[in-house]
Amino acid sequence: MEDTEQLLAGRSDSRRLNGHCRWSTRTLESKMVEDFRRRLKYFFMNPCEKYKARGRKPWKMMLQILKIAIITVQLVSFGLSNEMMVTFKEQNLMTFRHLFLKGYKDHHLGSYALYTKADVYDHMYYIINRYINLQNLTVGNLAYERTDGKYTPLSVCQEFYRNGSIDPGNETFHIDPHIDKDCVSIFPVQSVDNSSVATLVNFSLDFKRLLSVSIYLTLKTINLQTVRNHELPDCYDFHIMIMFDNRAHSGRIKVDVENDVRIYECRDWNVEGTSDKNDYLLMSFDSVVILACLTSLILCLRSVINGIQLQFEFNIFFHAYFKKIVSWSDRMEFVNGWYILIIISDTLTIAGSVLKIGIQTKYLTNYDVCSILLGTATMLVWVGVIRYLGFFKKYNILILTLRGAFPNVIRFCCCAAMIYLGYCFCGWIVLGPYHDKFRTLDKVTECLFSLINGDDMYATFLNMRDKSYMVWLFSRLYLYSFISLFIYMVLSLFIALITDTYETIKHNQQDMAPVSQLQAFIAECRDQPESGRYQTDEEPASCCLSPCCCLG
Repeated sequence: MEDTEQLLAGRSDSRRLNGHCRWSTRTLESKMVEDFRRRLKYFFMNPCEKYKARGRKPWKMMLQILKIAIITVQLVSFGLSNEMMVTFKEQNLMTFRHLFLKGYKDHHLGSYALYTKADVYDHMYYIINRYINLQNLTVGNLAYERTDGKYTPLSVCQEFYRNGSIDPGNETFHIDPHIDKDCVSIFPVQSVDNSSVATLVNFSLDFKRLLSVSIYLTLKTINLQTVRNHELPDCYDFHIMIMFDNRAHSGRIKVDVENDVRIYECRDWNVEGTSDKNDYLLMSFDSVVILACLTSLILCLRSVINGIQLQFEFNIFFHAYFKKIVSWSDRMEFVNGWYILIIISDTLTIAGSVLKIGIQTKYLTNYDVCSILLGTATMLVWVGVIRYLGFFKKYNILILTLRGAFPNVIRFCCCAAMIYLGYCFCGWIVLGPYHDKFRTLDKVTECLFSLINGDDMYATFLNMRDKSYMVWLFSRLYLYSFISLFIYMVLSLFIALITDTYETIKHNQQDMAPVSQLQAFIAECRDQPESGRYQTDEEPASCCLSPCCCLG
């Protein structure tokens, strides 16, 4: 209300200005100022009010509704294809574990370990033997890789310290920290058993100096399940690495399987009873999505530019007429954040659609990048629906609360983050060696965030029960203090910030009081959208907004 009173006082002062203007103050106010005020009011109208005011159809709103439908359909189509690809990769990785790890069961891979020299050699020879006899064993469409007409060999590589003499009994050791690597290659030429493999490989290990043994092999296959969805199958190259990890030298050698995949178009293919019609339809649909997003992008960019131009005009007018500087919050009212959100969404959708077309034509295989772009774009499109709900007063209070509370929430989170990071580093250093959930810094942040939300509390306490008494006592003090501080204080204050903003905005809405100089200025325009006073394309130039711009 103070801003409104100052604004009206400024108008009274301006009426007393004595200049050499040819127009009287009353004529200037009734013509130029009212026209500019009406122009501002029209700018901040919603699409339905603009339609009533000038009869302009809300093309942007209709285009956004169309985009919601077509982008969601596009995402679902790509999601089904991406799901088949990811499932195929995971199932093949499980197949490789069962094929090449002796006695492997469907349990957590981190528990698969070896403890004797004989087991290490036996498992190495087992992998080689399974690889050589793969065609007689597998039920899948697996094949060896060929390069220039020759099979790509399986490679067995060991990494070890260059020199070393270790005698724990005498408490003496001598180590050269330089690491050497030695590899042997085995071609899939004939069927052999474990004893024959030992003769063929001729590979010895010095376990006192050994760091790791890695077995590399490459297999090829085709993902035929996409045929059911009328998609062209892809060819896959699986680059498999089986590592025997002895870097800890603790007497326990962990075994892990890693898998790197390359997806590409098959060289020669033929699917009976199919045509390229489905591919053309999908690419045509993606082209429609790109065209719609490009049109939306241009329209929103134009609206943002118009808003910035009007902001400068209002700044000049306010300074010239009221002798005041427009506040930063009022200037930002002209920059529509929803349009910025739509511009980002359209950009991501266009980039993701181009990648999707490249994947469908088999020129690209960036499934993960494409899914991130399309998924984020779809999320932003659906978030943008809130803008249209905001045209109704009962729904608009949510948007106003979020916007009003955002600055205070950011400042509050910055302060709370300092305490949170302190607990993260402390838990990582002290409890990390004793608790899996605190083993790495990223795990600590995830664990503490779960505790804030009340998840998995008892299990976190329970896992520290059998540790040393000092660490156990510290863990209790650490966890109790963190949970009490963040749940009972930090979260409560966070909710109070948002509640206070909600009550303030609700009170302002009930009193119908303008909360800024810009709103107070626009509120003086009593013309309704149906009045016909907005049926004009004449817009006063910014150079004529000063009361003294008409000097003789």
